[in-house]
Amino acid sequence: MVVNCLSEDCPDFRDKVTLWSDRRFGIGFDQLLIVRPSQKADFKMEILNADGGEVEMCGNGIRCVAQYLVTKGLTSKKELTIETLGGMIKPRLLDNLVEVDMGEPELNAAKIPTTLEGKIIDCPVEIAGREFAITCVNMGNPHCVIFVDKVDDFPVNEVGPKFERHEIFPNRINTEFIQVIDPAHLKMRVWERGAGETLACGTGACGALVAAVLTGRAQREATLHLKGGDLKIHWSQLDNHVYMTGPGKEIYSGTIQV
Repeated sequence: MVVNCLSEDCPDFRDKVTLWSDRRFGIGFDQLLIVRPSQKADFKMEILNADGGEVEMCGNGIRCVAQYLVTKGLTSKKELTIETLGGMIKPRLLDNLVEVDMGEPELNAAKIPTTLEGKIIDCPVEIAGREFAITCVNMGNPHCVIFVDKVDDFPVNEVGPKFERHEIFPNRINTEFIQVIDPAHLKMRVWERGAGETLACGTGACGALVAAVLTGRAQREATLHLKGGDLKIHWSQLDNHVYMTGPGKEIYSGTIQV
């Protein structure tokens, strides 16, 4: 859900987000995206998860915000700079799609962060009584990628929480469960910290492709099939940046009294 705080002094929404995000008693969403003025970019995006915790970045969120800003006539630009806790992000409007330069993937363990050392690529760890080979990537927020044979059958809701709060991830972790269909097509489910299993995760899709390339499972450009739709991900050899392309669609709009 996007909230426009460009022209008014909005209050702190942390004490509201858990109720608002509830799909039975509230509005219903995974994340609250707050758009504010920025001193160093075109706009600033703040992100609150459904549990009220603030996070650094959201790839799907920034696509939706970019589409919202253009659709609502809040900018005439087709290329934007948006300030986030995860850094400066640059979305670009392409007809009905939004391409986002997600920056360079961070592979250093200390910057994921994790208590493990070096680069975490197909590293064996024991979690939830099972051994997993994990690959960790930070794409503005932390991701742990696991490759599985049949992602539809995998117990994401059982294993995801164990990863999220495991002691090796001091800031908690987003976990992607990936099935390789072929080197150009990956199928994905995601457990997001503070939100549970969600239908899509843009930064997670970027991290998943990086992990698949690093482990020799995919090419540098692929389609990620998520429950919420498809994303095109490209890890460029020219600048080492990851580019994500996908749609943004308005479902409804309204007003909230606080």
